[in-house]
Amino acid sequence: MSRHSPLSSDTHKTLRVSRARKAELGDAEMCCLVVPAEFREVQAHYPIVFQKDPSQGSMNAVALFGFTRGENLFLNARGWDARYVPLAMDTRPFLVGLDRDGGSGAHVHIDLDHPRAEAKTGERVFDEAGEPTPFLQAMTGKLGRLHEGYQASRGFFDALERHELLEPFSLEISLDDGSQNQLVGFQTINETRLQSLDAAATAELHATGYLMPIFMAVASLSNLADLVGRKNESLVHA
Repeated sequence: MSRHSPLSSDTHKTLRVSRARKAELGDAEMCCLVVPAEFREVQAHYPIVFQKDPSQGSMNAVALFGFTRGENLFLNARGWDARYVPLAMDTRPFLVGLDRDGGSGAHVHIDLDHPRAEAKTGERVFDEAGEPTPFLQAMTGKLGRLHEGYQASRGFFDALERHELLEPFSLEISLDDGSQNQLVGFQTINETRLQSLDAAATAELHATGYLMPIFMAVASLSNLADLVGRKNESLVHA
């Protein structure tokens, strides 16, 4: 469940938000949405794959944290074991709320039912004078980047489909304990198709700024081996 509310110093003056990284705070997820604008940071740690949104039929990119529902192999007793947390995960429980009348205005909202918003000793959102704290200012900046990145991503995904650059992806995983895992339901960049693009198509992708995130997504798949290693390590400590 979720309970979204426009963020207000009048209503939420004493609100605190936990910044700890724990499963009980909503971090136990197999993947989360990422936008092309952050692919450079994401690819340093996580595989980037693509997935159709079944409710809207649109394509999204996600960073993989694990192989099964509710599994985040980057979570441990010390917190989140990576230098970068994707924006869609890092900004929770905040989100962007749009004007109900269809206007272009965007405002910071908060999910009051999110476990992070129930903290007693977390980061304050507003100071004693009702002004945004440095923590909230940082979150607002990240939300702005996420919102802008999401708005700009539609053209990126349209280009991938127009140039037929996506292909179904499946991965058979043999773990150290002898068990077998299978990762299905995602798509990746078709490298053969990418390499065969003509000069005009390549120039178009470069001019629109789409070529770099495509290469970042391709490079990110090298992190699958690390993810398998994390899975094997989790079995040792299970």
